Amino acid sequence: MQDPPASEFSSEGPLPNWWRHWWRSQTPTRQDRYAMLAPLAAVLLFLAAIISAFVYLRLEEMDREQEAVRRDVEYGQQRLRLRLLERQEQLMRMARDISNKEVDPEEFVGRAESMIAQYPELLMLTWIDERRRVTASYAAPSLSIAQMRVPGEVLRPGETETMYSLARDLQQPVYSQPVAGSDTSNLLQLHVPLADQGKFAGVILGEYSIDSLLRYGVPAEVAAKYAVALLDGKGRVLAGTSVPPRNPATQLLPWAAQPNEYEVPVSPVGNGLVVRAQAYRTGLGVIGSGLFWLVGALSAMTAWMLIANWRHTRRRMKVQQALMAETNFRRAMENSMLTGMRALDLHGRITYVNAAFCQMTGWSEAELVGRTPPFPYWPDEDRELLMARLDDELRGRTIQGGFQVRVKRKDGSVFDARLYVSPLVDAKGNQTGWMTSMTDITEPTRIREQLQASHERFTTVLEALDAAVSVAPLGSEELLFANKLYRLWFGGRAGGHLGMVAQAGMTETPRPSDEHLDDVDSFVGLPTNSLTSASSENAEIFVPELGKWLEVRSRYLNWVDGRLAQMVIATDITTRRNAEEQAAAQAERAQSASRLITMGEMASSVAHELNQPLTAISNYCNGLMSRIRSKQIGEEDMLAALDKTARQAQRAGQIIQRIRSFVKRSEPNRTLSDVSLIVTEALELAEIELRRRNVRMSHYVAARLPHLMVDPILIEQVLVNLLRNAAEAVEQAERPTGRRSVELRVLPKQTEQQQVVEFSVLDSGQGLAPEVMERLYEAFFSTKAEGMGIGLNLCRSIVESHHGRMQAENIYNGSEVAGCRFSFWIPVSGTTSPIVGKDAGVTTA
Repeated sequence: MQDPPASEFSSEGPLPNWWRHWWRSQTPTRQDRYAMLAPLAAVLLFLAAIISAFVYLRLEEMDREQEAVRRDVEYGQQRLRLRLLERQEQLMRMARDISNKEVDPEEFVGRAESMIAQYPELLMLTWIDERRRVTASYAAPSLSIAQMRVPGEVLRPGETETMYSLARDLQQPVYSQPVAGSDTSNLLQLHVPLADQGKFAGVILGEYSIDSLLRYGVPAEVAAKYAVALLDGKGRVLAGTSVPPRNPATQLLPWAAQPNEYEVPVSPVGNGLVVRAQAYRTGLGVIGSGLFWLVGALSAMTAWMLIANWRHTRRRMKVQQALMAETNFRRAMENSMLTGMRALDLHGRITYVNAAFCQMTGWSEAELVGRTPPFPYWPDEDRELLMARLDDELRGRTIQGGFQVRVKRKDGSVFDARLYVSPLVDAKGNQTGWMTSMTDITEPTRIREQLQASHERFTTVLEALDAAVSVAPLGSEELLFANKLYRLWFGGRAGGHLGMVAQAGMTETPRPSDEHLDDVDSFVGLPTNSLTSASSENAEIFVPELGKWLEVRSRYLNWVDGRLAQMVIATDITTRRNAEEQAAAQAERAQSASRLITMGEMASSVAHELNQPLTAISNYCNGLMSRIRSKQIGEEDMLAALDKTARQAQRAGQIIQRIRSFVKRSEPNRTLSDVSLIVTEALELAEIELRRRNVRMSHYVAARLPHLMVDPILIEQVLVNLLRNAAEAVEQAERPTGRRSVELRVLPKQTEQQQVVEFSVLDSGQGLAPEVMERLYEAFFSTKAEGMGIGLNLCRSIVESHHGRMQAENIYNGSEVAGCRFSFWIPVSGTTSPIVGKDAGVTTA
């Protein structure tokens, strides 16, 4: 063994002898290695000898099996050969008798029947003359009709005709070569030639069943031991069985036995019929050789024990080195700790301090170990308190969470520390003293004071807010937090918090009675994880006790103790609500003013419209008076005239009633309204204006429109304004009579992912200029000399108050403006049943 490299040590002087001795003791020598490897090599050589002997015996066994297969196959081939030669000799004797005119066709059939019944491998015997015509034939009952030969028929072209010609040429028996897959694949044919005074006179055709030939020709003892099969010249199986091929992957293994088989041609057929025998696997092989595995297992165990002993020795040496390294590591770890460690014996004497404890106090280990109380790091003013704490510590009265003390450094400075005391137990379970850990908490104390100051500042900000803030746990009437404004409004109770939550329609506090009645968690459905991303809920409520409108915002949060709580922030919005109410009143007055202005502009048209029924009434009354005085009227004529007078009076009353309901100032009243009825009322009001301006009116209302949740008077006002503006635009455009038209269309529509009803007014005027389109809905902007500019602004406000939208666009015919289209839509409210208008369709005024 070599000495340790000098690079591992300093260059100051030679290596010490104790180091060389330790190095040599820790590293195995070459002799040790040889002593440990020699038994292992012996075991491996013994195992190799056993494997060689097993391989030799296995090869001998395979040779014996191959020889046995060869012997049995040749024996089976001899039996087949003898059987074929016997049948051939019988057929040759029959052919000789036929040649000598001793056998006629009838006797041939009788002898053939006897032979086929005696020898089951024979299927059919046929007498064929020199013209290839069947003279006589007999077949076994098991032969199919398609394979039988009928006397008088000529041989079919194919292999039989070929063998017939060969027998004629050779003048000796000829066997056919059966081919797998052909019609005669299961038949072996024998052609025995006939002679008549030295001339060829035909053949006797004997046909064998190859399956029966194998069954009755091969000895039973051979068929029982092997998988015997008859093959054709190309190795294809004609009859019999074969051993399934093995997995090619296993054949590559060195111990895998090769298939034991042997094949030999069947004489006198030749190479066209081969008998093959395959031996079944009977050897145990490597897997079944118990002796081999026993010896192998014992050898492997011996080698494993030697290797394990060698590894155990090396591991023990490494453990010794690791123990020394671990001891040094633990010592270094104790010296690197930031927590001071101090050990006391049962009498209060210091037995151990680490480097961190010495660094904290400024006293060295030599100055502290062995000292008894009072210790030098105790402040003078705290000695009595610390002596009492030490007495409690020695008596076992320790505090689980530790306790805070002041510690004096060697330079006289003092810092805050927290001590944790635990019993010091040795390896045998006996207590030998007390272990104390000391942590400097000066910085955490400073941070805690800063957090307390920050909390005070935060509380001051919450107290100064102009909103009431309160927090209460769910399912309880306890108030966790309330700022100054909440206490001023509701006092220090949780009733105000719960009342705002209930009035705002937010999640109510669960009732305790629900739990014991239904045995269901009252907080089911509420989140159980942290609510850092919870969104707040807003609501506006009126509190009669305070006489104020409050905007209430709520959200869930996890309280400091883990309970699920609800925070409510209430802001006084009384001033804003008053302003909104005043603005709504102003808007209502503006709408009423707009209606009055509209009716003022339509006054002359209304007077003209009322003049017609009043004139008709006057004429009917004068006519009745004249005819009554002259006594020239009958009762039926008088009733007809009075009926017409009543209808004209009713028409005048309806006109006045519509004008009164249109102009009348009232609060918005949204109800489920019939769209066709709204359109009819608006058309009757606007029809007077359109007739006066000589404008043709047409409208289309789709059938089965749903009801709308609207104020019908306001929607009528919008339609009347749009129709009147359209009539004025057509009049200003000075269109010819055929083009003076206004069209109103009411259709259902899908927009912004909701079902709506769209109202559109199309006119044939000059359209809107771009500068007018930009300021179309601006208040007090008008293109009319006498207009006030609030009509379209109010129309859009009415539509948007019903959650709808209004728009305007020009209609083009090529590049020429052909008119303008004003449209607005109102969303369908809920699922109302559709209604059918009375006369939905197109009408013209």
